[in-house]
Amino acid sequence: MKENKDIIIGHVSAVQGPVVDVKFQNSVDVPNIFSVIQTQTIDKEKVVLEVAEHLPGNIARCIAINSTINLQRNQEAYSSGATIQIPTGDMLYGRIINMLGEPIDQKGEIKSSERSNIRKADMGSQVRLKKDFHRSFDVMETGIKVIDLLFPVVKGGKTGILGGAALGKSILTLEIIQHIVKRHQGSCVFVGVGERIREGNELYYELLKHEVLAKTMMVFGQMNEPPGARFGVAMTGITLAESVQRKNQDVLLFVDNIFRFVQAGAEISTLLGRVPSETGYQPTLISEASEFHERIRSSQEAGGAITSFEAVYVPADDLTDPAVVAIFSFLDSILVLSRERIQLGLYPAVDPLLSSCANLDIDIVGRKHFDISQEVIRIFQRYEELRRIVLVVGIDELSSTDRILYERARKLQNFLTQPFFVAETYTGKKGEYVTLPQTLEGCERIIAGRVDSIPEEQFYLIGVLP
Repeated sequence: MKENKDIIIGHVSAVQGPVVDVKFQNSVDVPNIFSVIQTQTIDKEKVVLEVAEHLPGNIARCIAINSTINLQRNQEAYSSGATIQIPTGDMLYGRIINMLGEPIDQKGEIKSSERSNIRKADMGSQVRLKKDFHRSFDVMETGIKVIDLLFPVVKGGKTGILGGAALGKSILTLEIIQHIVKRHQGSCVFVGVGERIREGNELYYELLKHEVLAKTMMVFGQMNEPPGARFGVAMTGITLAESVQRKNQDVLLFVDNIFRFVQAGAEISTLLGRVPSETGYQPTLISEASEFHERIRSSQEAGGAITSFEAVYVPADDLTDPAVVAIFSFLDSILVLSRERIQLGLYPAVDPLLSSCANLDIDIVGRKHFDISQEVIRIFQRYEELRRIVLVVGIDELSSTDRILYERARKLQNFLTQPFFVAETYTGKKGEYVTLPQTLEGCERIIAGRVDSIPEEQFYLIGVLP
């Protein structure tokens, strides 16, 4: 926290779970919105509050960032008028911090002279509109066949990985970190928003094992923490990403899970007594989602780009959920994970027909890549129609042309599965990185019928087509 000379003293007037009211003597003493107020419990535990709104009677209604258990009425509260500021810089690599920028990895204090305000974009990374500014489309290879073929990742873009519970969002996110950071020697910021502590622990040791921890900054606000911490941790993460971008570096921002950010915002809205919208979510749903996503961008002045991968939990596998739809509008690529494909054992379980990508364009990926990807999608669409017919009448009733297409589609479907480095324990197969030319060549051979004699089982969970 940034200290000022004048410390204003107020008193806690009410505590309702994570919502705390602090009363001040005069109206001029009431801190601004997003200012930090500090108090403590009877056990001398520090409680950090962030001002959410002003009430009549010189009262600041605050959201607690940590637990308010044993916080008493009339307890003294102190405000310097500062907002939450976190340490930034190279000292953060390999470290884990919470929303307040405090280390939670038991590795000692973070000694960094740089600090940034988490609530607004740093001026150094702002994009100023210029007549000669043109966004470049640099395709980043992920080494994952289905993503590189149908959902190319562009530097400065936003990719959403959508799926319900237990569909492999975290595993896919971890594999992308492993591939891109190791292969491209990039910087990475991982933000754990409202997910399980176990997943954070596994992530840490997985990154350590694959030797990418030294280029990764981590921020966690887990599901056992108050909604204020789960909501604010996304802003802490994007602030770290902006600090790397300012140094003329490209940075990858991984968020697991952005739905929990929206969910925490809905909890805060309810706790503050705001009337929900017709959909049941907070009335500020779109503005909160945009406040986060608009800070993910390429910057001409800073020189770097923030490229984001966001896991999006889909409640009850319902893609029409208002929070999921609100997040849709900010994404360039949407990878929908299918429960049906999980049941068939197809990993990664990306459904190519439900998913979409704005970057799959001739001007971005080139004519050859575009033509092959469109042919793959066409084959999958026809396969989906034929599959329903086969379920009723059997494969022998198909015409010879349809049967050939049906079999090639199944080979393509199997070929687009892949053994993951981070899932070696589960699959028993060594992970593989497949380059884009190798993926295109494999798909081209299947489409052209040059591997029609090979059984479809031999295409399952392989890397490069032999």
